[in-house]
Amino acid sequence: MSMQIFILLLLWASRVTETTTDAWRQCTELLPLDLLSFVLERDTSRVVPGARVRQSAGLRGVQFLSPDASMSFPASQLLVNCDLFPKEFSIVITVKVNRFAPKRDEYIFSLMGPSNVETVALEEKEDEQRLRKKETKSDEKHAGVVLGLKLSQNSLHFVFNGRRKAAEHWRFQGIRLAPNQWHTLVLVIGLHHRKLTVDCNPPLESAPSRAFPSDLNIQATRFHIGSRGRWKGLFSGLMRQLVLVPNSDASNQLCPSSDPRLAALSVPPLLLDLPVRRRQKERHDTSSGAAGRPSVGVERPCSELLQGQLWFNPLKKGLYVCDGSVWITVLEGEHTTANNKQLYLSVTIDKIVLPSNTDHKRLDYVLERQVLTTSSETHDVEIQGIGLMAAMAHRSSASGSAVYLWTNLGFRLYQNISTHGALSWKHFQIGKKAYLVVSNSGTETNKSVDKQPESDFSVIYKWSNRRKRFVRFQTLQTYCARDWEAFNINEQTYLAVANHRMGNNNHTINSVIYKWNRSTKSFEVHQTLITSGAYDWEFFKVGPYHFLVVANAFDGITTSLDSVIYVWIDGKFQVFQTIKTFCATNWEMFQIGSRVFLVVANGHRLQGNGPSQYTINSTIYELDMSGRIFVRFQDIVTYSAVDWEFFSLGEEYFLVVANSYNGESYSLNSILYRWQGYEGFVPVHWLPTIGCSDWEFFSSNGESFLIYSSAKAPLSK
Repeated sequence: MSMQIFILLLLWASRVTETTTDAWRQCTELLPLDLLSFVLERDTSRVVPGARVRQSAGLRGVQFLSPDASMSFPASQLLVNCDLFPKEFSIVITVKVNRFAPKRDEYIFSLMGPSNVETVALEEKEDEQRLRKKETKSDEKHAGVVLGLKLSQNSLHFVFNGRRKAAEHWRFQGIRLAPNQWHTLVLVIGLHHRKLTVDCNPPLESAPSRAFPSDLNIQATRFHIGSRGRWKGLFSGLMRQLVLVPNSDASNQLCPSSDPRLAALSVPPLLLDLPVRRRQKERHDTSSGAAGRPSVGVERPCSELLQGQLWFNPLKKGLYVCDGSVWITVLEGEHTTANNKQLYLSVTIDKIVLPSNTDHKRLDYVLERQVLTTSSETHDVEIQGIGLMAAMAHRSSASGSAVYLWTNLGFRLYQNISTHGALSWKHFQIGKKAYLVVSNSGTETNKSVDKQPESDFSVIYKWSNRRKRFVRFQTLQTYCARDWEAFNINEQTYLAVANHRMGNNNHTINSVIYKWNRSTKSFEVHQTLITSGAYDWEFFKVGPYHFLVVANAFDGITTSLDSVIYVWIDGKFQVFQTIKTFCATNWEMFQIGSRVFLVVANGHRLQGNGPSQYTINSTIYELDMSGRIFVRFQDIVTYSAVDWEFFSLGEEYFLVVANSYNGESYSLNSILYRWQGYEGFVPVHWLPTIGCSDWEFFSSNGESFLIYSSAKAPLSK
C-alpha cells in the first residue's frame, strides 16, 4: 500500500512539474540572433565603450578592454516573448585566440541571473587583484551564471543551470585552437546529444548523461558579451562572429566551406572586410587580391577599390561580384546549395562582363542625401504629388508645421501652416482638387480637459491654383487626433479620423468616418466606431471588398488590446476580424503578387502599474483567401515601433521599420528588410535614427529615396 502511495505521489509531482513548465513561454520559430551585432550597432557612429575594433590577417575583430556595461543587455530584448531558453540551439563563434595561461578560462559570452544584474565591473588594477582573490571556483558556480560559453587551453566549456539550478559543466577537450589564427566553432545542443564542429572538421559528438534542461528560466537575466560581467574571465582574443541559432543545427548551414576557419553566418557590418588597397596599375588586375577571398555577411557598398571582389550573402544564399559600382548576381536563391557553394566561392574573376540590359531597378545600398533642419520635432511626413511636396507635422504650436518642395538640392521650405501639436498629415484628392488634412492634438495649449479650444479642431486645407498655396477649407472637431485616412468607395470620398483620447484619461471613445457631401462641398459625419486610444487607420481593397483597420493603442489600463479590421457592407463598416496587439501604432497593407499582407507596429507592453516592455515583436499577417481570415506570417523584433513603410524596386520588395525607443535610448537603428520568399523578410540595411517617427518612400527622376522624421530632434533625413 505504501509503495502505491509513493508511486502516485511521484506521478502527481511529475504532472505538476510538466504543468509548471508549460506555463512558461518557450522560444520557438526564431531566426538566427546576432549577439555581437546587437551590442555593436546600438550607436553605429562609434565603437561601444569597453571594446575596440582591430584588424588581424586582413580581417576585423572586436577586442574587449573591460567588462563594460555597454557589452551587456537584457535577454528579453533579444529573446522576445520568451521565459525559457530554447531547448535546442546552436552557437556560432569566430574568434582569434591568444595563448592561454594554464588553468585560465575566458568567457565568449554569459547569461547572468538577476542576482548579478547590478554587478559593477571594477576598473582599477588594485580592485581587479582584490576581486580575483575573492573569486573561487565555488563562487563561479553560484555567482549567477545561468548559461555561459568559455575557452581554456585546448578546451571549450559550456556551463549552465541544470535541474534544481545545480551547476552543470560540459567540457569539450582536445580542440587545439592555433594561437593568432582565426577559427570558427559551431556548438550544437540537442535534446539528447551535443556536438562541436571546429573549422568544419569532423565533429566531436556525444550523448550527455543528463540532457540540457527544457525549463531553463531566463527571466530578468542579462547577456554579457566577452565576459561574465567581471574582469576575471574577460576574453583576451578577437571576436568576429557570435550568433545564437535557436531550434537549428547551424553546422549544416556553414559546412562544407571553401574557407572553414572563416565560415560566416552573420558578421556585424562594422567588422566587414576592409578593401585591399592596391597601386593604381594593379586596380584592374582581379586575378588576386580582393577577389581571392570572398567577403561574407550583409551588403556593403560596391566601389572601384572592390572591383572583382566576390561577396556571398548567407541570408539570400546568393553569390555576387563587384563591377566597380554595383553588385552583379553570379548565383542566387535555391540554386546555391551547400555543394555548389564551395565550388563558386573558390572562383577567381579575371574579367567582368556586364549584362547588356542593366536598366533593371534594384536596391544596392542606401546613401545619405540630405539632413533637413526643421523648426521643431516632427511626428509625421506626408509626400504628395503637387510638384512633389512633403508636409511635415511639427510638434511646436509656436512655429507651426510646414510644407517643403523637392528641388535638385533636396527639400526646401515652401509654406508654413499654423498647427497646434500636429501629429500627422494626409493628402487626398476629390476630382482634380488637392487637399491636406492635419491632425491637431492641442497638446501644448489644451490645459483644461473641460474646454474644447480651437486647437482641438483638425483642419482641412485646399490647394489654391491662384495663390499656389494651401488655404484653410474646413475645420472638424477631434480629440487628440493621431491620424487621418482618406479613401474612395463607389466613387464617394471618405475621411476617417483616429481620435486618441478625450481629456487625459478617457481613451475609449468614438472615432469618426466623414463623407464628402457634393451639394454642400463639405465633409459630414457618416459613421462612428468605438476605439481605444486609436493611433492609426489603414484602408485597403481586396477584390470587390473594402477594408479599414484601426490600431488600438491604450484603454487607460493596458496596451494589450484587440485592434479591429472592418469590412464595408451595405454602406457601413462592420467588424471582420480582431487581432491582439500591444500599443499598436501603425498598420501597413501590401501585396506581393497575389498575396495580401498586413503588418502591425507594436509600441510596447504595459499592464496596470507594471513596467513597460519596449522590445517586442511586431507581426506580419497574411490573408488566407480560403479561410477569409488574416493569419500570423512572421514576427519581427522591433523597439517601440511606430511606423512601417513598404515599397518595391523592380521585382524586389522591402519593408522599413521606424524603431523609436528601446527603454534606454532614442538613438537606434531603424532596419530595412528585403523580401526573401519562403524566408519572409530578412534585414539588409541598418539605418541610424533618433526617435524615428515615420518613414516615407518616393521617387524622382528615376532615383528612389527614403525620408524619416524625428520626434526627438529638429531634423529629418
